[in-house]
Amino acid sequence: MTRRPDALAEIRKLYYGTTKATVVRDLDRAIDLLKGLPSDDEREKAAVYMDGLAQMRSEWGVKSQAPAGGAKPLAGAKKTAAPARAPRGGRGRASKAR
Repeated sequence: MTRRPDALAEIRKLYYGTTKATVVRDLDRAIDLLKGLPSDDEREKAAVYMDGLAQMRSEWGVKSQAPAGGAKPLAGAKKTAAPARAPRGGRGRASKAR
Protein backbone atom coordinates (compact mmCIF):
# COMPACT_ATOMS: atom_id res chain seq x y z
CA MET A 1 0.00 0.00 0.00
CA THR A 2 1.42 3.37 -1.03
CA ARG A 3 1.07 6.20 1.45
CA ARG A 4 -0.37 9.30 -0.17
CA PRO A 5 1.89 12.36 0.14
CA ASP A 6 1.13 14.69 3.01
CA ALA A 7 -0.74 17.60 1.39
CA LEU A 8 0.22 20.05 4.14
CA ALA A 9 3.90 19.16 3.72
CA GLU A 10 3.60 19.68 -0.04
CA ILE A 11 1.94 23.09 0.45
CA ARG A 12 4.78 24.04 2.82
CA LYS A 13 7.33 22.86 0.22
CA LEU A 14 5.61 24.93 -2.49
CA TYR A 15 5.69 27.99 -0.22
CA TYR A 16 9.42 27.75 0.48
CA GLY A 17 10.34 26.85 -3.09
CA THR A 18 8.23 29.32 -5.06
CA THR A 19 9.80 31.94 -7.29
CA LYS A 20 8.40 34.82 -9.28
CA ALA A 21 8.32 32.56 -12.33
CA THR A 22 6.46 29.73 -10.56
CA VAL A 23 4.21 31.51 -8.07
CA VAL A 24 0.99 31.27 -10.12
CA ARG A 25 1.49 27.57 -10.83
CA ASP A 26 2.50 26.90 -7.20
CA LEU A 27 -0.51 28.76 -5.82
CA ASP A 28 -2.86 26.86 -8.15
CA ARG A 29 -1.34 23.55 -7.01
CA ALA A 30 -1.58 24.60 -3.34
CA ILE A 31 -5.28 25.46 -3.82
CA ASP A 32 -5.91 22.00 -5.27
CA LEU A 33 -4.13 20.43 -2.30
CA LEU A 34 -6.03 22.62 0.17
CA LYS A 35 -9.36 21.45 -1.26
CA GLY A 36 -8.36 17.87 -0.52
CA LEU A 37 -7.49 18.40 3.14
CA PRO A 38 -9.89 16.35 5.27
CA SER A 39 -10.22 18.55 8.36
CA ASP A 40 -10.65 22.19 9.31
CA ASP A 41 -7.62 21.88 11.59
CA GLU A 42 -5.39 20.94 8.65
CA ARG A 43 -6.87 23.70 6.48
CA GLU A 44 -6.14 26.26 9.23
CA LYS A 45 -2.51 25.12 9.34
CA ALA A 46 -2.27 25.43 5.56
CA ALA A 47 -3.85 28.90 5.58
CA VAL A 48 -0.59 30.53 6.69
CA TYR A 49 1.25 29.15 3.66
CA MET A 50 -1.65 29.97 1.33
CA ASP A 51 -1.68 33.57 2.53
CA GLY A 52 2.08 33.76 2.04
CA LEU A 53 1.84 32.48 -1.52
CA ALA A 54 -0.92 34.99 -2.30
CA GLN A 55 1.18 37.81 -0.79
CA MET A 56 4.19 36.84 -2.90
CA ARG A 57 2.06 36.80 -6.05
CA SER A 58 0.70 40.24 -5.15
CA GLU A 59 4.07 41.76 -4.23
CA TRP A 60 5.71 40.45 -7.37
CA GLY A 61 2.85 41.83 -9.48
CA VAL A 62 2.17 38.51 -11.15
CA LYS A 63 -1.28 38.06 -12.67
CA SER A 64 -3.04 34.75 -13.23
CA GLN A 65 -3.41 33.70 -16.85
CA ALA A 66 -6.72 34.87 -18.34
CA PRO A 67 -8.78 32.25 -20.16
CA ALA A 68 -8.20 32.12 -23.90
CA GLY A 69 -10.53 34.35 -25.90
CA GLY A 70 -11.03 36.96 -23.19
CA ALA A 71 -14.25 37.64 -21.37
CA LYS A 72 -17.44 36.63 -23.10
CA PRO A 73 -20.89 38.07 -22.42
CA LEU A 74 -23.22 35.97 -20.33
CA ALA A 75 -25.83 33.98 -22.20
CA GLY A 76 -29.14 35.81 -22.19
CA ALA A 77 -27.57 39.07 -21.03
CA LYS A 78 -29.36 42.12 -22.37
CA LYS A 79 -27.48 44.88 -24.07
CA THR A 80 -28.14 48.21 -22.45
CA ALA A 81 -28.68 51.37 -24.43
CA ALA A 82 -26.37 54.33 -23.99
CA PRO A 83 -27.59 56.85 -21.42
CA ALA A 84 -29.68 59.68 -22.83
CA ARG A 85 -27.86 62.96 -23.40
CA ALA A 86 -29.06 66.26 -22.08
CA PRO A 87 -30.78 68.37 -24.75
CA ARG A 88 -28.58 70.94 -26.48
CA GLY A 89 -29.40 74.59 -26.63
CA GLY A 90 -31.68 76.43 -24.30
CA ARG A 91 -30.49 78.21 -21.22
CA GLY A 92 -27.35 76.33 -20.28
CA ARG A 93 -24.37 77.62 -18.36
CA ALA A 94 -22.68 79.11 -21.43
CA SER A 95 -25.79 80.94 -22.64
CA LYS A 96 -26.63 82.75 -19.38
CA ALA A 97 -26.82 86.47 -19.72
CA ARG A 98 -24.56 88.47 -17.43
